[in-house]
Amino acid sequence: MQTIKAAVCREFGAPLVIEDIRLADPGVAEVEVTLDAVAICHSDISYAEGAWGGHLPAVYGHEAAGVITALGDDVSEFQTGDTVVVTLIRACGTCPNCAGGRPTICENPTDGVKGPIRTADGAPLLQAMACGAFAEKVVVHRSQMVKIPADMSREAACLLSCGVITGVGAAVNAANLRAGQDVVVIGAGGVGLNAIQGARIAGARRIVAVDMTEEKLEIAREFGATHGVLASDPTPWRKAHKAFGGRGADAVMVTVGAARAYDDAPRYLGWGGKAIMIGMPHADAQSGYSPMGMSYQGQGLIGSKMGDTVIQRDIPWMVDLYQQGRLKLDELISGRWTLDQINEAIADTKTGSAKRNVILF
Repeated sequence: MQTIKAAVCREFGAPLVIEDIRLADPGVAEVEVTLDAVAICHSDISYAEGAWGGHLPAVYGHEAAGVITALGDDVSEFQTGDTVVVTLIRACGTCPNCAGGRPTICENPTDGVKGPIRTADGAPLLQAMACGAFAEKVVVHRSQMVKIPADMSREAACLLSCGVITGVGAAVNAANLRAGQDVVVIGAGGVGLNAIQGARIAGARRIVAVDMTEEKLEIAREFGATHGVLASDPTPWRKAHKAFGGRGADAVMVTVGAARAYDDAPRYLGWGGKAIMIGMPHADAQSGYSPMGMSYQGQGLIGSKMGDTVIQRDIPWMVDLYQQGRLKLDELISGRWTLDQINEAIADTKTGSAKRNVILF
């Protein structure tokens, strides 16, 4: 085992601690990646605050890009020196969901406590989300990576690992948007802006962004929203209907982890519309809706994990869009930080004003 530096969570809600940890060599079907960049996702923050429980100590972080520096056995599709993005989507490839083209809901999740990392004294250390990327290096399963051009900016590339594929994928894969449809996106944070981009790329006619501040609504317009509605309005869905010419939305994508947003989502829908559930509330959060109304109008609720993405198919496509200037990545980066500054970067992310903060190694 080798020693690397990582940001370790030893107490939910407490600052992360930069310390030495031990990293095993890659085993069968595993790859070691030396990281250049990792972005901070709100899921990392929620996890570190105890929203979903789990083992401690732990290393979070799951939006990463870097270079392969070691290969385990049974890895033929990659070579040392390849530039890759690393995702949390670990797929066994053989369960019914993986075989059916839905690797984001693989039925055989890994046990992160038995993963490749240990504390400096050899105690168990959780590799959260099968990544543990708030660290100098990671060892992950080969299914979690996609090769990208060597000259692509790593700080832009790492955003493809979660926030971009989740938002764009929710629009294209989960909502299955068609040209000319009307869309509402609740939340104009990192994932929401990408859901807006995805709707624009899919050819949506009108895209209404809903958020708490005019500042974020203005940013949403830069990413493709045609209208903005303040969530603080007593009946924001009525304003969305007005923007659509008096009808409801074909799809509403909820990108925030707030139960109230899920309560309101069906109100935006038109006949045959569907609400895409993307943001993850705390484990004990509850929401409610009228099943009669939704049944009568042929509406639906659809859960979307990681944008229903197939990374080997979707990430190369998104890289092409970025290189063509059709997908914004650089504009998503709010700040650049070092690993030693990770707690400041998390605090800045929690203010709600940041799109994505990136840790650079």
